[in-house]
Amino acid sequence: MGLGTLAVRGTVGPLFVGHGTQKLFGWFNGHGLDATAGGFESMGLRPGKRHALAAGASEALGGALLTLGAFTPLAASLITGTMVTAIRKVHAPNGPWVTGGGWEYNAVIIAAMAAVADHGPGPLSVDGRLMPRAKGPLLAALAIGVGVAGSYLATSPPINEGEPQPEPQATETATAYANGDRAPEAAGTQA
Repeated sequence: MGLGTLAVRGTVGPLFVGHGTQKLFGWFNGHGLDATAGGFESMGLRPGKRHALAAGASEALGGALLTLGAFTPLAASLITGTMVTAIRKVHAPNGPWVTGGGWEYNAVIIAAMAAVADHGPGPLSVDGRLMPRAKGPLLAALAIGVGVAGSYLATSPPINEGEPQPEPQATETATAYANGDRAPEAAGTQA
């Protein structure tokens, strides 16, 4: 599976480097870290900047490793984790088809990562040269499983902060103003 795997690595890997650097640095007409963080906040991924950094770094590093065919199971895990999160947080409610904003693209990428981890990156790779036996169905299942687990871990408490809660004093002050009362700190200064 040398040529086919090389084609997958040579396409998916560089595209994920680009996808990650769009998030991190705004390269390739990307939005950059701050805008990506704002988008992640709107999806309930808080703090947005931490999630944007994690997603961008996972995509860029995973894509670079995949391109080189180095630590291929790790590359598969990193890319799978971001794709699972995209399915869970954005695409799942839209059904499978990408034309309706669905998850088909993400699922194809996950399947490709499983195939590359199973068959190995091929002879023209770092792993092919240094770790030719770092492949197989067990490693593929482990790589995909770690990616799925990473997605759930990164988006669940306490890592994901959820909806911001107002401070108790701010809530009391807002309630007082809504009821027509003066703010507690202003009550003693006005006659």
